[in-house]
Amino acid sequence: MPVTVIASRPTAAQEPDRVQPERYRYIDIGVNLTDPVFRGYHHGKRKHDDDLDAMLERARVAGVKSMIITGGSLHESREALQLAQQLGFYATVGCHPTRSAQFDQFRGGPEKYLEELDKVISANLTGKGRVVAVGECGLDYDRTHFAPEDVQRRHFRSQLALAKKYYLPLFLHSRAAHKDFVRILREEGFDKDGGYAVGGRGGVVHSFTGAPEEAIELMGMGFHIGINGCSLKTADNLATTKAILPEKLVLETDAPWCSMTSTQASKAHLASLPPLLNALYFPAGKKPEAFVYGQPVKGRNEPAAIGGVAWVVHKLHGDVPLEKVTEKAWKNTIELFGLAELQ
Repeated sequence: MPVTVIASRPTAAQEPDRVQPERYRYIDIGVNLTDPVFRGYHHGKRKHDDDLDAMLERARVAGVKSMIITGGSLHESREALQLAQQLGFYATVGCHPTRSAQFDQFRGGPEKYLEELDKVISANLTGKGRVVAVGECGLDYDRTHFAPEDVQRRHFRSQLALAKKYYLPLFLHSRAAHKDFVRILREEGFDKDGGYAVGGRGGVVHSFTGAPEEAIELMGMGFHIGINGCSLKTADNLATTKAILPEKLVLETDAPWCSMTSTQASKAHLASLPPLLNALYFPAGKKPEAFVYGQPVKGRNEPAAIGGVAWVVHKLHGDVPLEKVTEKAWKNTIELFGLAELQ
């Protein structure tokens, strides 16, 4: 009777020392766990069972020790904090530039909306599931159909006051708006040392896709740069990532967005990802219609993929070991967001 031999997955012992997965630990500084796709809803329709717990277990196995859940509106910030408290993670509180029209539409007007954000922050400054940054806030001139430029600028500026009031770092968004973005930051006292002199505690420009000189300017002002799959799509993106100073690097996925795909510039570097790490960071998935509990959903990014982001950064700096990249990002994250309990 013929015997079929199935090749086993490479063990840690068979991989080079430098790629033993237990040596790499991550904090995903930007993950949208409030998104309905983690509960099985895609574009408003139920496609599969809630698999948030299974997704979180895959992240844990891949070395993700903690996450910062992004708040993109008043309502979403409340949800993010509730999830953070349930899961033992952290959250941001703020309003995304594409949703900044909510300030003016809010019952009581923009002052009341800002006041409600203020209340949410003040009530969640300590303990498990606390708020660790103000945002996601900033400017997005690629999507002004959601909110005009002047509306975005006005409500970006108002949220900077919250960061100064509570001595919190900023979780920032900038798309096709660098000139106005840095102008407002500078006018509000965030021109150097992350705004320390006015109560600021720096922050991160997350999901960064700008030019190298833009990243250099922001780092010079005292800000960190967040890198995810969207930051690694093109050759120009890779050049920017290579220009990021080690002490200003933090890692993220922006899940369920910013997947790393075969058509992106990062693919050439991911091709060398060892099989053991590839199985952890990019496990095979199924389309939503063919959902199998315990397996990823195709087209939906997950926090487990943060290791792939780290691998590309490592490959862009060929002489820097992967563990040195991951540990530097870990240390930067703890210092920036005040996560001393994770040390």
